[in-house]
Amino acid sequence: MATLQYSSLQDGGPDDLPRTLKREREAREREAREREARERETLQRDSLDAPVGRSDGADLGAPGHPGVHGAGMVPDLPVPPASALQHHVVVTRFQVPFFHLMGFFLKCVLAGIPALILLGALLYGAGEILQTYFPWLVKMRILVHFPG
Repeated sequence: MATLQYSSLQDGGPDDLPRTLKREREAREREAREREARERETLQRDSLDAPVGRSDGADLGAPGHPGVHGAGMVPDLPVPPASALQHHVVVTRFQVPFFHLMGFFLKCVLAGIPALILLGALLYGAGEILQTYFPWLVKMRILVHFPG
């Protein structure tokens, strides 16, 4: 069986996320790059300030040693499980200009009119069918007559 490839729907594709989520993802990526750059600068500064040799013979670059790491070397840090990397977001404020919000709700009202007409027609048809096949279900009927 052939498999379908949806290249435009892959993670990181150009149009796979709304603009707000794209901005959030870009902000997180930027923060991660800045944090890595700060860590590299700190490691390089520490390696330049570190003593060249020690009299006790301890190897500062040995894995697991709490000493200074060489330039470009990153200490082995424990990797958190994937479940710990999930972030929970709580939206506390949503800013929308008043006229944009008003326009949105007016469009919603206009979009609901055909739905109401269709719903009324379906309910009328269902009532006529029930009255035709089950006339004893009618307990009360309101008749409106116009003089003509």
